[in-house]
Amino acid sequence: MNTVLSGVVPQITAIMGPCAGGAVYSPAIGDFILMVDNPATFMFITGPQVVKAVTGVEVSSTQLGGGMVHAQKSGQAHLIGKSDEEVLMLIRRLIGYLPPNNMEKPPKFPTTDPPFRKSDKLYEIVPDDPNKGYDVRQVIYEIVDRDANGNPDFLEILPYFAPNAIVGFGRMNGQTVGIIANNPIHLAGVLDIDSSDKIARFVRTCDAFNIPIVTLVDVPGYLPGVQQEYGGIIRHGAKVLYAYS
Repeated sequence: MNTVLSGVVPQITAIMGPCAGGAVYSPAIGDFILMVDNPATFMFITGPQVVKAVTGVEVSSTQLGGGMVHAQKSGQAHLIGKSDEEVLMLIRRLIGYLPPNNMEKPPKFPTTDPPFRKSDKLYEIVPDDPNKGYDVRQVIYEIVDRDANGNPDFLEILPYFAPNAIVGFGRMNGQTVGIIANNPIHLAGVLDIDSSDKIARFVRTCDAFNIPIVTLVDVPGYLPGVQQEYGGIIRHGAKVLYAYS
């Protein structure tokens, strides 16, 4: 059913306990995975005992497939919550940006934030010196809608994975938009294998569900290096070009 509905309806999975073996593939085929960050929640194909028997490496379930492991290292946990309740609230917030299916537009909400609001703070955030880094999140917070309390309407996806690229959902004039940005504060915002995968998948998700994309570009290019070339940066980098084309 996951493959039949892929790109048709948003598929969101909450991992709130053990998920191992073949059961991991259903959430992986979906669009978003949320995990609870606690010792009782983990996700892997082969567990610690099998890993030890085959490789001799001793590792705990949390070290092998805990929430923060997938949030930071594998990039398979899109959002993390400290409790079941927090994960459910994140799902509720995420759904607010998405249409019910690929035949409809994402929801639009009324806003009191003027669409032509100027922000002089942008001149302070982005330095004149191109060699100086800055956190592009601060730029995003300035250009998206703000709620009645002045908080920016932006939900970052995969915030701990490949931090040299930022992706997430926001609203502009009440309209859902997907935001993609290089983040110069990490690795000068270069594109590497992980950030390429992160960007490409997010673009494809937005395309499937009729979400317009805003791209903030400040990138020196692809990350050079032997390991990047051996790891297939050509193939992974091509995913970004294909997703945007």
